Amino acid sequence: MTYTRRDFLQFAANAGMALGAAGYLSNPTRALAQQKLTQDDLLGFDSKGQVTLLHFTDVHAQLMPLYFRPPDTNIGVGAYAGIPPHLVGEAFLKEFGIEAGSPLAYAHTFLDYVDLARAYGRMGGLDRTATLVKAIRAERGEDKVLLLDGGDTWQGSYTSLKTNGQDMVECMKLLKPDAMTGHWEFTFGEERFLEIVESMGYPFLASNIFDAEWDEPAFDNTAMFEKGGVQVAVIGQAMPYTPIANPRWMFPKWSFGIRPDVLQANVDAAREAGAEIVVLISHNGFDVDRKLCSVVKGIDVILTGHTHDAVPVALQVEDTLVMSSGSHGKYLGRIDLEVSGGKVTGYSSKLIPVFSDVIAPDAEMAAKIEEVRAPYKDELARVIGKTETLLYRRGNFNGTWDDLICRGIMEERDTQIALSPGFRWGTTLLPGQDITIEDLYTETSMNYPAVYRNEMTGAQLKEVLEDVCDNLFNPDPFLQQGGDMVRVGGMTYTCTVNETIGNRISDMKLVATGEPIDPAGTYVVGGWASVNEGTEGPAIYDLMESYITGKGTVSVPDERTVKVVA
Repeated sequence: MTYTRRDFLQFAANAGMALGAAGYLSNPTRALAQQKLTQDDLLGFDSKGQVTLLHFTDVHAQLMPLYFRPPDTNIGVGAYAGIPPHLVGEAFLKEFGIEAGSPLAYAHTFLDYVDLARAYGRMGGLDRTATLVKAIRAERGEDKVLLLDGGDTWQGSYTSLKTNGQDMVECMKLLKPDAMTGHWEFTFGEERFLEIVESMGYPFLASNIFDAEWDEPAFDNTAMFEKGGVQVAVIGQAMPYTPIANPRWMFPKWSFGIRPDVLQANVDAAREAGAEIVVLISHNGFDVDRKLCSVVKGIDVILTGHTHDAVPVALQVEDTLVMSSGSHGKYLGRIDLEVSGGKVTGYSSKLIPVFSDVIAPDAEMAAKIEEVRAPYKDELARVIGKTETLLYRRGNFNGTWDDLICRGIMEERDTQIALSPGFRWGTTLLPGQDITIEDLYTETSMNYPAVYRNEMTGAQLKEVLEDVCDNLFNPDPFLQQGGDMVRVGGMTYTCTVNETIGNRISDMKLVATGEPIDPAGTYVVGGWASVNEGTEGPAIYDLMESYITGKGTVSVPDERTVKVVA
């Protein structure tokens, strides 16, 4: 198999490139932007072979179109430094031949984000995704198409929290995935998780989850399909460090891990059972799956999730194609496979950006979305404030939404320092937008939301930061266990990415005084989303509603509290 960008570049050329010929857009009109881009452009594809894979991952319960600013920092370490997906901004545009100011520049980078967002509008919306899926199934024939859900599907919105994930379950049934794996799904607790899995109508696959007591598989690992006359094995791989990133007490009976030996055995078993191609739907994260390509043999395609990376085409890593399909419903990944003699002999791939102003909503899905949201319509739209500045989260270090949350914790709980988890989920608000209850819950909706208030020594603070930093920047991807770096408020520090654990964090200072943080000193620290059972404190969404309502209008300059040496 050879790596080609031809189909991707063909789309890019047809999708409004003229708008960026003179540089980034400067306050263009949306009408001009939209007339350069059509639904047919988005669906345009060099169809080939017998099998079409569609990949949808990390939607985080976002049913409606949204803004989601891509990261300005995505640092790779060791052998993975400076290669996709660890490219942002101009480096990303150069790598994939994307013109500045184009629709794809908006979909994939933070450059000139506010102007481009106002030009091209929101992205995503499950009714728009449904339109694309139905169109591709009609074009190829349903007997050739597999739609696979990479997980982090049920959690991340107001309605998901209030319905215990039922809103997403009902909508996903209409989308009709063929299989899924997961991560945040487990934070609904074992009982609710199993209740949903039993009602979905399609398999939940997890090769790497075992019964903690009996050390035997807890879930099905493989599902076999015949598509286009080809036997396709789909294997699932759940987020391997779920009990570390999330509360173990919510699902104590299950043991997780990467388990490459188990995965290899399942690949071999699928081949022995007649599989001509093997597809892994994974929630490992991109770098873990890149390494997995050199450790586990016989996987033809990995559809990867968890790290929210949006890569315009599938990348060939050794003998495996790796497709990373972004997050929040902004994209739909597609790979067509030509199979002969039990091998992939050709392929086409593209990550389809879901421009919500361009794609006609699917009527069936739109009606279901309206139905599940109807009981909460007034509360979702309730305005609690306004932002004068861009509010975003995604990136290796603090975003402005994180800074706002840290401010709220410090003021509402009277602390010197605030810590906020490095979650990748959470949407974006443009300057001048109202902040609604729905917006607040896209940043805070979860089942362990208590805001704690503790005392910590300077040494303990450093230990926490060092530990999380190693989870993110350990050069061995199999030892990277979490999301992005824990966000901080009330303090600054320097992070030397390529150092070893214990030596990455330095120059810690207290913002209020400018003085160095004393390892032996004691500081009042607030935070939320503790994995410890029984954590006490107000829910983060209640605390932040009080804080934003009290302020009325918020302004959060994009100040970098962390100096990064990479």
